[in-house]
Amino acid sequence: MEKMSLTALAREQLAGAERASSGRSAHTVYGGHEHVLRQTLIALTAGQTLDEHENPGEATLQVLHGRVRLTAGSNAWEGSTGDLIIVPDSRHALEAIETSTVLLTVAKLPAP
Repeated sequence: MEKMSLTALAREQLAGAERASSGRSAHTVYGGHEHVLRQTLIALTAGQTLDEHENPGEATLQVLHGRVRLTAGSNAWEGSTGDLIIVPDSRHALEAIETSTVLLTVAKLPAP
C-alpha cells in the first residue's frame, strides 16, 4: 500500500508551473503506459490551456484548487475547488480560469 499527499503534490506542481515558461506542470500519480488506470496531477497558471485533444478512454477531472473550464465543441463546463467533471468522449480542451490544480483520472480503452 502506498500513500501520498495530493495537497503537497499540488503545491509542488503549482510551483513548477509558475516557474515554467508554459505555465503548466504535471506529474503522474499512478499508472502509466502499462496500466489501464492513470491519474495525473496537473497544475496550470491562470489563462493557460491544454489544447484540444482526444480522450484516450473514460476520464474524470477533479478540481483540487482554483477554477477551470473544460470545452468540447460548443459545450463548456466550469469547475471550481471540489468539483468533479466527467470528461466527454470527444475532443476537448482545458483552460485555467484561475491558477488551478486538477487530478485527471483516465481508464484507457483497450487497443483494438
